[in-house]
Amino acid sequence: MPANEPSQAPTISGRLSNDHRPHPTTVGKTKFYQGEGQTDALFCIEPGIPCQHARDQASELMGCVRDLTITGIMEEKPQMLWAAYYLSALAKALMDDAELGMQH
Repeated sequence: MPANEPSQAPTISGRLSNDHRPHPTTVGKTKFYQGEGQTDALFCIEPGIPCQHARDQASELMGCVRDLTITGIMEEKPQMLWAAYYLSALAKALMDDAELGMQH
């Protein structure tokens, strides 16, 4: 490599970047609890997911939540509202864990 060219480091996605700082990833500490007393973790976010990907997925989930909520209300289908409730909890967990990862 010629001396005047900047070195490039591979990123998590395999693309090259001149930025040598690692891309922030989820820390894997956020859990969603369900049930009385909120003692049983239903699911948790895995560590190492690129924060931007986690945020993108949370946005997609919130679009589904919006659609399920509207349909559930308009068509009086409570099961769609419960599905929206769980998907919104998953989206929140993704966003919260991505935020933790970006703070490191």
